[in-house]
Amino acid sequence: MAVMAIAACQRGPTFTVEGTIEGANDSTLYLYNRSLAGIVLLDSARLSADGHFRFSQPAPTTGPELYVLRVNNQWLNVAIDSTETVSIKASMPGMAQNYSVSGSENCEKIRQLAQAHSRLQQRVFEVEQNASLMGQTMVDSLTTILRQYKDSVIMNYIFQEPQSSYAYFALSQTLSHLYWPTSTVFEMQDSLDGRAYRAVATCWKEYYPHSERAQQLYNMVERDITNERIAAARRERLQQEERVILSDIIDLQLPDLQGHLHTLSELRGKVVLLDFHVFATPESGARILKLRELYDRYHARGLEIYQVSIDSDVHLWKQAVEKLPWIAVYDPEGESCVSYNVQVLPEFFLIDRNNALQKRSSQIDDLEKEIERLL
Repeated sequence: MAVMAIAACQRGPTFTVEGTIEGANDSTLYLYNRSLAGIVLLDSARLSADGHFRFSQPAPTTGPELYVLRVNNQWLNVAIDSTETVSIKASMPGMAQNYSVSGSENCEKIRQLAQAHSRLQQRVFEVEQNASLMGQTMVDSLTTILRQYKDSVIMNYIFQEPQSSYAYFALSQTLSHLYWPTSTVFEMQDSLDGRAYRAVATCWKEYYPHSERAQQLYNMVERDITNERIAAARRERLQQEERVILSDIIDLQLPDLQGHLHTLSELRGKVVLLDFHVFATPESGARILKLRELYDRYHARGLEIYQVSIDSDVHLWKQAVEKLPWIAVYDPEGESCVSYNVQVLPEFFLIDRNNALQKRSSQIDDLEKEIERLL
């Protein structure tokens, strides 16, 4: 990650991180900002025998910020909301496991989360080093351990205060591993994890509308929602294609005037004119007359008309179809139009006796000749 240093001069409101670190005499303590752009070095101090330190920096103005204290290879995470003073008592070696914090509930929760995460990392390491666990058995063990950890963090921390900096910190946790497919602990694509992301993103956007972190998290969630919608649409298209393969048509199931459901697949053995129609148009009357002529001429030989009305006025539709001799069904939402990619109304298709879709109107020069051919 990028490391940058900034000038020590500060103006305006500040926050303070102070305390003692025992056993770190003559070591250098560094304070970093965990910015979205990378790790930013803010200040450093040489620790004396008593281990006392004190850092003051400009207070965050748009929302909570995350910071890190580092001595040698030991790291402590700190969250700052505004102008608070956070006090830390730690000891070396093992500072990350041996410290206490006061002055900030967020920092105390982060301490708990960091130590729980350390135990999780140790359990993952032990499973991966266990020679008796191989293949799917190891994956199952890792899945169970990780799921237990995530459930606990989501219920006891994230859902408790999704607007908090410790909730954001929890979602940012990563995992070192050999066999796990991702380095992140929480995955947007997971159902419960996704709910946690959305809860934090929504609250941060509301509480900290000018925060870059809030915007980044909100954008991640929006992108995931968009991707899921695209994936759902793709799955629906595949399901429709499967239905086409199974029956050679995209089947419809729509109600008639009496509420009885009619499908296209039940008309196997007949030549079907699938007609999409709107009665509330000036051209409707003339079109219905032409369909009557076709029906009267060919119905006895095996022609059936399956007419889908897209009218929004159900009473108009009921009056219009009351005396029609063919199958007249109602689809005011127009979902059947989506299934058959109907862009302009009226529209029609021809289906043969094997229930296979043959042609749509744009492919037909002479409708009667096509009906004769299929009959």
